[in-house]
Amino acid sequence: MKPRILKIVHACDRLNQWVGSVVVTTAVFLFIGIIFSNVVMRYVFNTSFVFMAELEWHVFAFIFLLGAGFTLLHDGHVRVDIFYSMMNEKQQAWVNFFGVLLLLIPSCYLVLTTTVPWVIDAYKVGETSIDPGGIPARFLIKAALPAGYFLMLIQGLLLAVRSLLIIMGHPVEDLNDAG
Repeated sequence: MKPRILKIVHACDRLNQWVGSVVVTTAVFLFIGIIFSNVVMRYVFNTSFVFMAELEWHVFAFIFLLGAGFTLLHDGHVRVDIFYSMMNEKQQAWVNFFGVLLLLIPSCYLVLTTTVPWVIDAYKVGETSIDPGGIPARFLIKAALPAGYFLMLIQGLLLAVRSLLIIMGHPVEDLNDAG
């Protein structure tokens, strides 16, 4: 059973790694290009477009939301390490396990159950920007919210599995191997 669990863990890790890599290599550079274009248009040509301003915020949200699972995979989320850093591996695993169980899963559940119908409604009505010249397909950015939380939920569940295996005494090297 342990090899099967590890295969699932590593497959999901690869999914978040791939999504994070795509976000980093495309969306971040797109975001920089949009910001640069907005600055040039504003200060050189003394003009701006609503579409470009909205696109800047939408791409930023896309990066933030779809990068959440990737960030959790690489343990990059902000935490208060005052006590955590002084704990041994098993104690940290307990904190991670209960953190996922009591905080991450309920918050992801709440966001997923409330945003999925919201995205479906936006798609059905063909929601667009309220500003003239704004982004036409608003449901796309709205869809990034449940997608990002789903990826974070998957990575959180994997963190809980890893933590449980550490608590049970399995070597960490087996859990971090790229499988």
